[in-house]
Amino acid sequence: MTAESIEMMMTEKRGNFGSELGMILATAGGAVGLGNVWRFPYMVGENGGAAFILVYLACVLILGIPCMLSELIIGRHGAANTYRAYSEVSHGSAWKYVGLLGVFTAFLIMGYYAVVSGWCLQYVYASLFGQLSGSPQHVSDYFSDFSGDPLRPVLWTVVIIFITYFVIIHGIRGGIEKVSKLLMPTLFILLLIIVVASCLLPGADKGVEFLFMPDFAKLDSNAFLGALGQSFYSLSIAMGCICTYASYYKRQTNLLKSAVQVSVVDTFVAILAGLMIFPAAFSVGVNPGSGPSLVFITLPNVFNQAFAGLPILGGVVSVLFYALLSLAAVTSLMSLHEVSTAFFYEECHVSRRTGALVVTLGSLVIGIFCSLSLGAADWMVFGGRSLFDWFDFITGQIFLPIGGFLTCIFIGWVVPRQLVYDEFTNWGTVSRGFFTIYLVAVRFVCPLAILAVFLHQLHII
Repeated sequence: MTAESIEMMMTEKRGNFGSELGMILATAGGAVGLGNVWRFPYMVGENGGAAFILVYLACVLILGIPCMLSELIIGRHGAANTYRAYSEVSHGSAWKYVGLLGVFTAFLIMGYYAVVSGWCLQYVYASLFGQLSGSPQHVSDYFSDFSGDPLRPVLWTVVIIFITYFVIIHGIRGGIEKVSKLLMPTLFILLLIIVVASCLLPGADKGVEFLFMPDFAKLDSNAFLGALGQSFYSLSIAMGCICTYASYYKRQTNLLKSAVQVSVVDTFVAILAGLMIFPAAFSVGVNPGSGPSLVFITLPNVFNQAFAGLPILGGVVSVLFYALLSLAAVTSLMSLHEVSTAFFYEECHVSRRTGALVVTLGSLVIGIFCSLSLGAADWMVFGGRSLFDWFDFITGQIFLPIGGFLTCIFIGWVVPRQLVYDEFTNWGTVSRGFFTIYLVAVRFVCPLAILAVFLHQLHII
């Protein structure tokens, strides 16, 4: 059997997306996650509202889309897991280890990301049974008691990882695409319901104004660099997710159009999340810059106060909100899981089910230890950070910027320009109008911007 026939069999075995809609929803679902619904609103709240959003939109356009397009080019051309895709494009040179870094990063992120995702499931349960109603101190104590419990957070972490596992073992069309077609529209519907409920509250107009009326006096260098970092985090760049999903794209897929569509969906969800949270927060006089505690401590109090006269409606909104968070978490976990699963079953020559099981068990180990480090096991706190915080720091502030920076250098300066041009234009069938702009961005603008974010996060600048 020739190498060509083996490669053809591998391509057939891997499969691809069955429709353009499924492809976009799956890729957008991989990008849309807690970064949009949780992290984006509190970043907006901490950095002055609408002015930050305008800077963020510019960062998505200038940084996010070119970086995403670079991963799409590598993924589709390589038609394999992220490690092998980089290897194919680089002809087996040392650049393949940038792909391996992406696989490793996705694997680590999935482990600790599942912990927060499990919290969302717990809060759906707590909302259903009225456990979040009460005084602000009760809500704060509830989160502290829950996150420090040695059993309950671990249980929910296990549940959400196995939910993801059962999706992944059914492959691209029968698993990821099928579930994305169900979850993404549901996510939008839930978002719109809560946005309407939030905007109808007394005094909600102040939250809408905060979100859409820019105050540039509140912007500083930290806000600019924060917007750069958030665009990177929100679009799932350098995690291997975009590259892996692109390996299942058909050859006639317009990559530039896909990158723009995914970025628009991702940004739209993020802005809707702000429109869901800030009107309610302003309605009851809550500080919109409450930080990471916004979702699990501040918002339950917002729901309790905003719907004090209609506690049943407040409970329904709370259930819908945390169900929304859970859906967003699952779509992201699916993409993270697929990155490592594709690597294991292709590189170790095992079945998809076996590869997925290896990733699931490994993620469980990481997730359990990260969960325990947040209160139940003090011995896993060192250097002033819990094990959970260390995973977040190493992946988010070191691995992601390095991976993104090296990918830009690789695609801009190392990969033959003709290869990039052919993939960008679908071998001359798509307009090349933006190719020169893209090349300038990926060669100069993106590396410098990513380097600035990286150095800032390490407090070097």
